[in-house]
Amino acid sequence: MKKSVTKMVEEFRLFWKNYVFQSLFATCATFIVFLFLGLQHVVIIASIGATAFIIFAMPKSITAKPRNVIGGHSVGLLCGYLCALIPHHLFLPSIIIYSFAVGFSIFIMVITDSEHPPASGTALGVAIRGFSLEVTIAVITSVIILSLTHHLFKRYLRDLT
Repeated sequence: MKKSVTKMVEEFRLFWKNYVFQSLFATCATFIVFLFLGLQHVVIIASIGATAFIIFAMPKSITAKPRNVIGGHSVGLLCGYLCALIPHHLFLPSIIIYSFAVGFSIFIMVITDSEHPPASGTALGVAIRGFSLEVTIAVITSVIILSLTHHLFKRYLRDLT
């Protein structure tokens, strides 16, 4: 344990600017999402927050690539909206449909090679809340901003994990 703590302290000492810089980027990105969506769409905000983590803490990950971020959340939106169209007024049918939204989004992301784990959270949130132009615009705008930031600052970002 002592060696791992020593290693963590040394990494932080060497790369503290990256830790601060990248965490501030994630904070700003999440703030912008809150401005667009507000607290009534907290499930969607949570999936965008997880995307911000991947982009700014693990920028070299395949799931941080713009294709995966934008494609994955687009798949999540589509799968969530399709599942929201299925009538479900009782508890059991609802949880089956919500679960299907997650599984369906994973299936489509894997087939289209656009895997992005937080996008399944988008599918779940949209399946629960139903179609909303506001959510669609906010998610697409958020993932484009996050992907653009990742692209523009990629050479300054390092994996923090």
